[in-house]
Amino acid sequence: MVYINIVMKVIGVLRETFPGEKRVSLTPHDAGVLRKHGFEVLVERGAGEMAGFADEEYEKEGARVLEKGEVAGSSEIILNVRAGGANPEKWREQLSVLQENQVLIGFLDPLWRPDLVLPLAEKGIISFALELIPRITKAQSMDALTSMGLIAGYRAVMLAATFLSRLFPMMITAGGTIAPAKVFVIGAGVAGLEAMGISKRLGAVVTGYDIRASAKEEVESVGAKFLDVHSIKNGDGTVQDFLKMEREAIARQVKESDVIITTALIPSKRAPVIITEEMVETMKSGSVIIDLAAERGGNCEVTVPGAVISKNGVTVAGPVNIASDVPYHASQMLSRNLTNLLLHMHDERGEIKWDDEIVREMLLTKNGELVNKKIKNLLGG
Repeated sequence: MVYINIVMKVIGVLRETFPGEKRVSLTPHDAGVLRKHGFEVLVERGAGEMAGFADEEYEKEGARVLEKGEVAGSSEIILNVRAGGANPEKWREQLSVLQENQVLIGFLDPLWRPDLVLPLAEKGIISFALELIPRITKAQSMDALTSMGLIAGYRAVMLAATFLSRLFPMMITAGGTIAPAKVFVIGAGVAGLEAMGISKRLGAVVTGYDIRASAKEEVESVGAKFLDVHSIKNGDGTVQDFLKMEREAIARQVKESDVIITTALIPSKRAPVIITEEMVETMKSGSVIIDLAAERGGNCEVTVPGAVISKNGVTVAGPVNIASDVPYHASQMLSRNLTNLLLHMHDERGEIKWDDEIVREMLLTKNGELVNKKIKNLLGG
């Protein structure tokens, strides 16, 4: 296949259309950074408003603030926080303003909704998914998933502390001692480890679990105790036996916990149900579950995505798009990731480095075709 070599110089920042989305893909500061590297920056009027960035701030950094149609029609690169499969309700409307041979960069959720990648190819859009940035050293400064995971972990603890009927830290008062809250975090990825660390710093007694035995060291490094199911010697050693022991160990921990934060996700699949309704019924009244996997169906059987419910006195929250709850810093972190990416993926002549490993891994569609092998496989191609 022969790729068209296109020089990219004009970046467009569109206002987000995902319901409730408050983030913006590029901050005024980073618009200024890109300007210094030779890019022109166009920003849709009001794009940064919900994140706390006024149009005037962009203009001070040399960006031009225009209406949506002018930005979309004049830009060679479009930046979005959520597009494609990450914005399924509004995606057709969003796609209608894009032009053939434009570059689109953002969270596109291609592993979850690969079907929504195909319209990009049909329209001739060159698309890059932030979810597919490889986990390699040179890509760390561009890793938007890690940035948003940190915010999700922090925010989950803040929500739990708000809903919980007791305090997180131990307190010694004139009237006696208040015992610390017991927090159980499932999943030792970025969000889970951040939730463990924040909970520990707030004074809680923290236990963490991950199906990977190798996660023990990471969990302990943030001050949490690892629920080590892997060291249990009983049983016959089969997978089924391990899963039974895992369920029993988790059930015991759930019963003892005041707060549970779940973060377990499987790429391209529904989130695994780890906390059953029966387990929830064993928890103390006033306890809290924050299910960060709610957007994928949830790790808790009773989770309602986007809602907070009460089950036998236990508060179960299923937040979606939780990073948007902290829009100023979430935008700041995402914008820095995107700026680093844009500077990395272009050479000194302003041309995209198509042979670069990061560029190759992120690329979804080009020349009217779906070119990403992972997504092709998901679609049976």
